[in-house]
Amino acid sequence: MTNAPVLALTPHERTKVYGCLLRGAARGEAEREQWDWLMAAHVVGQHDAALHFDCHRRMARLARDSGDWSEFAGQLLRIALLPLGHLLGRVPEGNIGRATVGVTRRMAPPEPVQVLIDWAVLGTRIPGTRW
Repeated sequence: MTNAPVLALTPHERTKVYGCLLRGAARGEAEREQWDWLMAAHVVGQHDAALHFDCHRRMARLARDSGDWSEFAGQLLRIALLPLGHLLGRVPEGNIGRATVGVTRRMAPPEPVQVLIDWAVLGTRIPGTRW
């Protein structure tokens, strides 16, 4: 599956998949695992300003709690730029939201992140509907 189905999600579907990914992040025991879940949530939620803000807020908290101050600073920068990006329609498809990735970089999510997205999309489908 590519990122294209993520863009085709309705707002309700996007919120549902995003919530599923956040529950995974909350259950993640290792920091790396939590980042993978949050990056997947970012890819799904970045086209909705409220979800996008929420994801960067969570990423900033994880960076702060783990003492990764460059990541924390990068997340604060992303939170500051987020309204402008949405106003200008400059939200790059597939961007994982980490400070190590340019804020305008379009990308295919890394395989572990895409696997989590695919799992969440498939796992939140409602029986008897297209989704």
